[in-house]
Amino acid sequence: MANLASMLSDQGRWKDAEELEDQVLKLRKTRLGDKHPDTLISMAILASTYWSQGRWREAEKLEKKVLETREKVLGSDHPHTLSSMANLVSTYRSQGKWGAAVELEPDDLEIRKRVLGKKGLQTLAIMANLASTYRDQGGWEKAKDLGLKVKEIMENVLGKEHQDTLNSMAGLAKTYWIQGRLKQAKELEMEVWKMKKKVLGEEHPDTLTSASDLAITYRDQGRLNKAEELEKKALEMRNKALGKEHPDTLSSMSALASTYFEQGRWDEAEELEKKVLDVRKRTLGEEHPDTLTSASGLAMTYRDQGKLNEAEHQFLEVIEIRKRVLGEEHPDTLTSMSALAITYGEQRRLNEAEQLGSQVLKTRERVLGEEHPRTLSSISGLVITYRDQGRWDEAEELEKKVL
Repeated sequence: MANLASMLSDQGRWKDAEELEDQVLKLRKTRLGDKHPDTLISMAILASTYWSQGRWREAEKLEKKVLETREKVLGSDHPHTLSSMANLVSTYRSQGKWGAAVELEPDDLEIRKRVLGKKGLQTLAIMANLASTYRDQGGWEKAKDLGLKVKEIMENVLGKEHQDTLNSMAGLAKTYWIQGRLKQAKELEMEVWKMKKKVLGEEHPDTLTSASDLAITYRDQGRLNKAEELEKKALEMRNKALGKEHPDTLSSMSALASTYFEQGRWDEAEELEKKVLDVRKRTLGEEHPDTLTSASGLAMTYRDQGKLNEAEHQFLEVIEIRKRVLGEEHPDTLTSMSALAITYGEQRRLNEAEQLGSQVLKTRERVLGEEHPRTLSSISGLVITYRDQGRWDEAEELEKKVL
């Protein structure tokens, strides 16, 4: 039953997987007890399925229980306990709880260094995760330095073609991309893509993921034809290997829609985005993070087409769900609110734009800090509103602060 659930999960059929995993967990609790290793494994797997569905609060609740039990029964240094810590950190990060993630990760890292050695694979995996957390917090230099260190150790210990080495290179490329160092990101992503084609084959899911990462960098470099070419190829292969409704196939369609958007081909972007949104609503549900990302992308396309009422309606719907599911201070909720503020500005509803933009800015300053890139982006958005209102002195003051 557990194996079948695992296969369903790999196919993106998370509801079906959840149903089976829930049955397995109940049976194991009854037959083996709450603290048996197999019962805890079932709990961890079910938490992972919740996580894949964007049900992070439910995942967090289960993962905390697993971690607490494993610490009591197995001890803090046991590999299963450390695995539980890593899972909980990942869930914290998904919810934007970066402070909680950073608090837990160094403990995990120190234990792994002591038990497994500084160059153990699990130690390096936690270092890579910590780099990702720094990246999410806006601590890009810390992320870059740690990412470089992990990459260097993995190349020496495992070799350049090992899967973990390639993953560390991909993580470092993402940090370069966020820093706007697109040339370095592209070079690293190209290297990863070529290696994966050689080692895994052109149609392997990991190879296609690398192709998609490279396409995003091409898009941000303004090399839209190259991006489109790669995305179409990845979409075609995923359609063939995984089916039209697999989450990875839908991600490829969404990425291609983004490239159409950047090319000003808004009708084609809208058509693809609607298709992705319809499938995600049906297969994942209206509250899944991927569904909401699709809805936001469609709203952006409406806005650039001048369909401002449609954009406003779509953003309001997304904000309402994100507030309910993720909370008012989650980064994704604030991103949607910021996008709505821009839409109000384009509708010349400047007071509403200012009010919403100021609310987002205050929350980001409190949650992320004054120097986080998203906070600075909020200030820049407010500057535009002040300019449109003719409040030049206040706009100038804010612009100086950002600069």
